[in-house]
Amino acid sequence: MAAAGLPELIVAADAGALAQAAAERVMARITANPSRIAICLTGGSSPKQLYQLLGSDPCRGKIPWDRVHWFIGDERFVPESDPLNNMAVARAAFLDRNAPSGHIHPIPTTADNPDRSAEAYARELQAFYGSESLDPARPLFDLVLMGAGPDGHTASLFPGFPEIEETERWVVGVPKANVAPFVPRVSLTLPALASCHEMLFEIAGHDKQPILTRLVNGETLPALRARSNGETVWLVDRAALPEGIRGGR
Repeated sequence: MAAAGLPELIVAADAGALAQAAAERVMARITANPSRIAICLTGGSSPKQLYQLLGSDPCRGKIPWDRVHWFIGDERFVPESDPLNNMAVARAAFLDRNAPSGHIHPIPTTADNPDRSAEAYARELQAFYGSESLDPARPLFDLVLMGAGPDGHTASLFPGFPEIEETERWVVGVPKANVAPFVPRVSLTLPALASCHEMLFEIAGHDKQPILTRLVNGETLPALRARSNGETVWLVDRAALPEGIRGGR
């Protein structure tokens, strides 16, 4: 790779192969945990094929739905019925047909403002975890799914915005977005996202090539700063791959 200290890079042939590879990694993390499982989903367009795979055979029949809890890394501060709502996309794609309702944990967007939503979601995460402090030896999530925006943001942590520097809170309100849609957001912070066995980025499409070039060159954007305390993987399709860069697989 072009710069030292970057996450593992796995290259898939195309968007379909990328979704299949992501599904395999999600299933591997689920299989590895015989107890309660926590998966943190992501929004945007990249995970849609993955969500469809998780809701179809053979994945659906292999997921122990009674043991898996589904969270989300960030949300647009819009009603759950709004097409822009991230968790609504995941629910429509596979969750509502398969997961117990009590195992789906959306970020609430009915509060007065994003900060109140952030506080409520932090309380829910802490209740699930059983502590108000994260222990590096006991990750909050089995797997965190992530994406990289055209400006290098991930979740709703935008470059140059103060929320990217948060070290104490688990969840923050984001009053404005750096990219469309320009609506307020609620986002998990870097420490909360890092509390996982695996952080898996999906980066697909030719339009992601410019930002991936900046990331592999080591530009310290949020998508590069986001790292798991365990394993961090960038899963990239060939259309997004900068020239001269090679990955595994």
